[in-house]
Amino acid sequence: MTSDLDGRTALVTGGAGGIGLACVRALAAAGAKVHVVDIDERRTEAAAAEVGGWAHVADLTDPSSVAGLPAEVDVLVNNAGIQHVAPLEDFPPEVFTRIQTLMVTAPFLLIRHTLPAMYARGWGRIVNMSSVHGLRASAYKSAYVAAKHGLEGLSKVAALEGAEHGVTSNCVNPGYVRTPLVDGQIDAQAAEHDIPREDVVSEVLLKRAAIKKLIEPEDVASLVVWLCSPHAGHITGASVPLDGGWTAA
Repeated sequence: MTSDLDGRTALVTGGAGGIGLACVRALAAAGAKVHVVDIDERRTEAAAAEVGGWAHVADLTDPSSVAGLPAEVDVLVNNAGIQHVAPLEDFPPEVFTRIQTLMVTAPFLLIRHTLPAMYARGWGRIVNMSSVHGLRASAYKSAYVAAKHGLEGLSKVAALEGAEHGVTSNCVNPGYVRTPLVDGQIDAQAAEHDIPREDVVSEVLLKRAAIKKLIEPEDVASLVVWLCSPHAGHITGASVPLDGGWTAA
């Protein structure tokens, strides 16, 4: 527990589960009041109630939804995301567009929405939840990889523009994290290859990682909170791998 963010307000997208919920809890534990944004009404309200924050039910694949979210925040965590796996020749164009809207356009609009208040206060933290796939590619994930690479560029531009105003912008780049989304991928791979789930983790998902263990959401959230703290004021425009050595190879 720290008090580095006492008096600060944060907004976390995709905050009702997985990495997002871990970030909501960690930011609240560090002293921030948290706006929880997600599409799932029941889980969004539960997450907000747990930390004494505010619930905002929004579908960020609809760009107009951003206008209804708070602009007066000190910390913005762009975390919402989805995945679709298919070969390029079979990838549905409408799904590709939806993923770009959620994972590139929505972060752009939210940064644009919240920057004026950050600039006015002379302080702000933007954390964009990228992925090892923002730095490396994998087959069959064209939309996700393209979106994460786009988010990386957006984050760097925000860092350059925000520097003179006391605003930092960074990407966090996790490998495979123990979340419901990854659990679904494990089940699908186990069925497809007819192998145990533990073999999917070590031989398929983590084949390129040096550490053959899934990352816990709380570990990702700890890094997010540190990037939002006063100690990280000179880190901006960075992409911080949390990938068990995947990108070292």
